Amino acid sequence: MTTTAAALVETLEELDVEYVFGYPGGRVIELLEHLPNSDVDLVRPRDEREASVMAETYGRLTGTPGVLAGQGPWIGSLGMIGQMEAALSSSPMVVLTEASERGEYSTLAPYQQARGDYGGFSLPDILGGVAKEWWFPRTPIETLRSTHLAFKHAVAGRPGPTAVILDGNAITDEVPEDPTPPAWDAAEQTRTWDAAPTAEDVAAAAEHLEAADRPVIVSGNGVHAAQAYDELAAVADAYDCAVVTSYLGKSTYPETDERAAGVIGSFGHEGANRVVSEADTLLVVGCRLNPMDTNWQAPEFIRPDEQTILHADVDTRNAGWVYPADVGLIGDATESLAALVAAGSGENEWAIDRAAEARDWFTAPECEDDSAPIAPQRAAKEIQRVVDEDTIVTADSGNNRFWLLYYLQTPAVRTYFGSGGVGGMGWANPAAVSAALATGKDAIAVAGDGGFSMTMNSVETAVEYGVAPTFVVLNDTSLGMVRQMQGEHEIAGVEFHDTDFVKAAEAFGAVGRRATAPDELAEALREGKAADVPHVIDVRIDREADMAETLASSFYESVGGLHE
Repeated sequence: MTTTAAALVETLEELDVEYVFGYPGGRVIELLEHLPNSDVDLVRPRDEREASVMAETYGRLTGTPGVLAGQGPWIGSLGMIGQMEAALSSSPMVVLTEASERGEYSTLAPYQQARGDYGGFSLPDILGGVAKEWWFPRTPIETLRSTHLAFKHAVAGRPGPTAVILDGNAITDEVPEDPTPPAWDAAEQTRTWDAAPTAEDVAAAAEHLEAADRPVIVSGNGVHAAQAYDELAAVADAYDCAVVTSYLGKSTYPETDERAAGVIGSFGHEGANRVVSEADTLLVVGCRLNPMDTNWQAPEFIRPDEQTILHADVDTRNAGWVYPADVGLIGDATESLAALVAAGSGENEWAIDRAAEARDWFTAPECEDDSAPIAPQRAAKEIQRVVDEDTIVTADSGNNRFWLLYYLQTPAVRTYFGSGGVGGMGWANPAAVSAALATGKDAIAVAGDGGFSMTMNSVETAVEYGVAPTFVVLNDTSLGMVRQMQGEHEIAGVEFHDTDFVKAAEAFGAVGRRATAPDELAEALREGKAADVPHVIDVRIDREADMAETLASSFYESVGGLHE
């Protein structure tokens, strides 16, 4: 006979799970004690928050669920940041947690009780507010079937997080030899199939694209999720389109390509926003067109009464959600784009020349500024210089991500990812460690000093697990974005003590460098990227460089300014 915990680890092996990101505690200990003798490796950072981000990033980069494991009270609190990001960034994730039950004492308000009984709290209610689906199995066979379904639902349709709450005998008892109903083979039970748009919708969309004089593709995170990069490029070529991306869609298309026009949105490129406003036909792929993407629906930006909108999305609810769509292409982005390539072609004398003009917005005089402290624009360009097709940049929340999306021109697909779902600070550090583990590529985490401080334990995790990301701290000794929102009245809590991140890095076993001038930053980045141990670069940036004033688009300003 086999215990449920052992059988669950066997299930993870059958599903080719490479890593479990987690922290021991509660009933999860009974699961983790079987990992050392399995093909599944545990990555144990210093807390559940970092583990959750690492699992989310693994799912985002690989397209297979990142597995998060830990004790229920902490998965439902510290570990929620990665789950929320997974939900809003469409990253597949499976959460294996538990309710810290205490057997027959569970109705007597025991320590950490999370089943939802009187005197405790309800972990199912907490997870249910974020997860696509969750299960609370009561028997061993239900535990195995629930795990199969969690992996299936995490990738079916629009990807996202799912959860299994392990409880009591349902994880400790032995699995019956001949259960009714049975649990089927894990690989067969978790299979999914890609949906595709109807032939009629494809034909209608192709007809609009062929007739367009100024066609523009808006590429979103759904292209990342489907890894439909080749198909996107093929449609752009077939119908002679300019290509812009959403914030989460950055690096779905090389920004050095002749058709690339940049990133749209409230702090996107002015050139890219203007290209969209001038288009007669928009093909929106895997982008829900959220307020930041649409300049908060500035009336002169996207105009459904004047422009033809073709909206491709894996979820029929998202097509035509924000703006009425003329045609919806419902299905996996790979299937929808491949069908468009086969359905027709078109040409115009507008797209390539217009995209070339738009790319001018990737540069500014400040990008060559030699002054100290370092201009953020120059810092972004120095980072760009070390990014190649085998490098992944993870961008944190705050001013730093907007400087990067504006001035870091990606040379290839899958070279830039940001915390643009829930947008939590502290995401970039554990994301870079996970990216290095998942892909074997160079990873560069970029965060402000606030975000870096939240998860700088990730530097030690990188050292422990033998990967060498470069951690770039754009340091203005403050919560820069919030500080720059101050008007006549000061905002409490925006200034930070000047922490010595060089010493912190050394304490973690990494290399610490401080850069106060552009040439020092350039040298530190080159050395960090080439090294086989993590480097932390404390970059002293000009704190007076106002991100919103510099980067806010004219369309965004037309609706009144800062909504972020």
